[in-house]
Amino acid sequence: MIPSVLPTYARAPLSFVKGEGSWLIEADGRRFLDLGAGIAVNALGHANPALVEALTDQAQTLWHTSNLYEIPAQTKLADQLVEATFADTVFFTNSGTEACELAVKMARKYWYDKDQPERVEIITWEGSFHGRSSAGIAAAGSEKMVKGFGPILEGFVHVPFGDVEGTEAAINDKTAAILVEPVQGEGGIRPIENADLMALRAMCDENGILLIFDEVQCGVGRTAKLFAHEWAYIAPDIMMVAKGIGGGFPLGAVLATENAASGMVAGTHGSTYGGNPLACAVGSKVMEIVSDPEFLEDVSRRAGLLRQKLEGLVAAHPEVFEFVRGSGLMLGLRCKAVNMDVVNAGYANGVITVPAADNVIRLLPPLNISEDEVSEAVTRLDAAASAVEQA
Repeated sequence: MIPSVLPTYARAPLSFVKGEGSWLIEADGRRFLDLGAGIAVNALGHANPALVEALTDQAQTLWHTSNLYEIPAQTKLADQLVEATFADTVFFTNSGTEACELAVKMARKYWYDKDQPERVEIITWEGSFHGRSSAGIAAAGSEKMVKGFGPILEGFVHVPFGDVEGTEAAINDKTAAILVEPVQGEGGIRPIENADLMALRAMCDENGILLIFDEVQCGVGRTAKLFAHEWAYIAPDIMMVAKGIGGGFPLGAVLATENAASGMVAGTHGSTYGGNPLACAVGSKVMEIVSDPEFLEDVSRRAGLLRQKLEGLVAAHPEVFEFVRGSGLMLGLRCKAVNMDVVNAGYANGVITVPAADNVIRLLPPLNISEDEVSEAVTRLDAAASAVEQA
């Protein structure tokens, strides 16, 4: 008999009932250091007092009206994002998947309004993950994502990860945009080199096409910059955001320049819940905290400490780990052992990590994890690695 919850997840046998900062508490009372943060969602940890206050205050005032009316909390958050980024305008969604749908629509509508409706192709890199909608799985293009869900949405061209020359060669008179993650998350914590990001920006400018960044997982302070592309000193035309922007409350957004968004006029897109007062109240508080330069400097220091300790962990367990890669507090441990064996051993030792492709485990802790918690986390990972060695 099928369970009441559709069985699309291979869930770990854990039932968390409470969260406190960087910690999760199981129903049986066990405490786990959370290096997953709900897959980079709980950017400020669990039950953060500032976010609880923002949500509670808004909940006592107004929950939902729909986008038929002005939403002051939405305008406030949009203004914060515009002030802090390249963008001129923002559309709010509930998730990264919805953000992907709009980014694709926006790029294609841009060219349609320029009387070039044949420009529908979007170039993406293999190993990417852009959500599980029809557009998202088509953009990723991997067999794992698309098998059984045909016919697949047309108009996506897939190039090997990091192949800048191949990307340029794929541009033709049907190309609308290039879409990449500055740091691939599900693909195994694979950062794009700054020089390659700069090259992508240059080729988009030279060919007059749009550059779309998916910063759903790598954005909102995760790499110790507000957004990961800032390390390359360039900007996209369109950017997808979600996960950390809501600090645990469902919230996503598409940020765009006025030019890139020019085709999206009244009636071209919408969302019933997107940008509701509850989500935007929390998102506004997240932005207030995370965009502070001193906060980002603290993220950089904690990231440096974690990276240093992980390098020592790899050296201590050469039969379990190969190397560390990533940026800021978005780090991956490439494993020699089966990555799920390491994840499961972590559960047994009270530490949460997240598996990814390329036999990697992801470390995506809250951005405000303490230095003591970083040390404790690596101690628990060390115990997990020892257990894998002895198995």
